[in-house]
Amino acid sequence: MYEVELKDENIVCGKSPLITDNVMHYCPGCSHGTVHKLIAEVVDEMGMQARTIGVSPVGCAVFAYNYIDIDWAEAAHGRACAVATGMKRLNPGKMVFTYQGDGDLSAIGTCETIHAAARGENIVAVYINNAIYGMTGGQMAPTTLLGMKTATTPYGRDPRLNGYPYKIADMLAHLDGVCYITRQSVHTPANVRKCKRALRKAFEAAMAGKGFSMVEVVSTCNSGWKLSPVKANEWLEENMLPFYPLGDVKDITAE
Repeated sequence: MYEVELKDENIVCGKSPLITDNVMHYCPGCSHGTVHKLIAEVVDEMGMQARTIGVSPVGCAVFAYNYIDIDWAEAAHGRACAVATGMKRLNPGKMVFTYQGDGDLSAIGTCETIHAAARGENIVAVYINNAIYGMTGGQMAPTTLLGMKTATTPYGRDPRLNGYPYKIADMLAHLDGVCYITRQSVHTPANVRKCKRALRKAFEAAMAGKGFSMVEVVSTCNSGWKLSPVKANEWLEENMLPFYPLGDVKDITAE
């Protein structure tokens, strides 16, 4: 919850000043809006608005620049970590992060992500994992669970035909350039608070030059899943979290 100083002492929270007044295009119940709010709050609380650059490629968050009042750059599909690398190396005093979905970071952008992590680039990847391609019609993603129905797996994901889902957070954790990888969610108020703390920790680690960080947010896509927002949160708890358990995957920020 974002605390603000307002004249009315009964008001204890409000919209971050970094969130614009533009109406978000996300579907009702989508996790993106909540994560946007958390990023805006963290950047503002760190006093980093003028020194932060976000990189958003193709996907549902392609219009993220409309909603958080910081500098933004658009990247080609999957190339956000490569673009962010160049920005951070040329502007080491900037706080640079990417904002990517699972179809972007862990599919077409797997190469760029892995190599940025291996090099220990001082950037943060904010990774929205809703196990589906949300923007383009609900197709299977690398993160789609076994048995999960999508536009391209109408009978459920079959490992004999479609392979197995993978956890890119666990894949990256063994790389020496990685200082912090965590898996969070925003489907309950308690988890929202935990996710905010994780984002703050990742941004601070990047600014301290500790290496690559990734905050994976296990998210809902109620439109792609064809569920109500309430049912989508329940499905996430019952199906997503057993396969993508929440918590820190790697944390050497104190070293």
